[in-house]
Formats: sequence, C-alpha cells, structure tokens
Amino acid sequence: MAEGRSAGTYSGENLLFLTDEQLRQGIEAMFFAYRGFTADPDRILADLAYGRAHHRAVHFINRAPGTTVNNLLNILGVTKQSLNRVLRTLIEDGLVESRIGKIDKRERHLFLTEAGQALEQKLSDAQRARMRMAFREAGPEAVAGFRTVLESMMDREMRKAYARLKDSGS
Repeated sequence: MAEGRSAGTYSGENLLFLTDEQLRQGIEAMFFAYRGFTADPDRILADLAYGRAHHRAVHFINRAPGTTVNNLLNILGVTKQSLNRVLRTLIEDGLVESRIGKIDKRERHLFLTEAGQALEQKLSDAQRARMRMAFREAGPEAVAGFRTVLESMMDREMRKAYARLKDSGS
C-alpha cells in the first residue's frame, strides 16, 4: 500500500483492478449492447429512409425544445454541413420546425412538430422498453453502477453538457 494512505482509502485505480481480457470483454459487450439498443429504432428509421443522425437530432430537439442549431451542433459533435443535411430533411418532411430567434435574429430555434413528436415517441418507446427490461434484470445497484460507468467514460466537456441537460429537468 502507498505510504501515507490508510487501509480504508483507495484511489479509483486501486479500488478495482481489471485485466486486459476483462476490459476487452466489457468493450465487446458495449458494442453488442449498442447494436441491440439501436436495432429497434434503426428498423423504424429505415422505413422513413432516415439514419441515426436523424434519430439523435429528433431526440435532442425533443429533450430541449427551442434549442439552437449551434447548441445541437455542440451536443451531437457533428459538422455544420452534416447537421444541415439532417435538419433540412426533417424540416422538409414536416417533423421539425425552425424559428428565427426573438432576441438574436441570426439564431434558429428548433422544435418538433406533432409528427416529429410522434416519431420521437415511437423511437424512444422502443429504446425505453429495452432499457427497462435490462435494468429490471440487472437490479437497482447495477443501474446506479452502469450510470456511473457511462458518466465516467465521458470527456470533461461532454460530462458538462450531459449535466446541463440532466439538470434542465426536461
């Protein structure tokens, strides 16, 4: 044990030691879980000729109605050109409405239309069902641990954005 540390004090590194093989298994489990998590929405999106970028945009516009294009760019971490393609399609298809800012006329605020809300609900229902089943199987301690692991994997700026979103209560 490191000098000057009591037996009851551990750093995150000493608290849990995982072998490279255990970490590889965790990485692979995450890949396969992500495939399962996205499979149901992907089927819904495919019928509309949309992809995951459309899903993410719809999700975060729903989560923060009136969000600006710049805020959405920051959350999604995509290029302006890529987001503009996605938004153009969603707007043309009547799922998203873009409104000029009241204070800053250069800003564009994004809102889901009723059709956009219905699509978001359908996509989220599929993912909530899968998450609910997995959390129920895993139990409450695993749920808390899972959130802690996910939050710990986020880059500092992402964690700040996530905290702001979480704290907004929307």
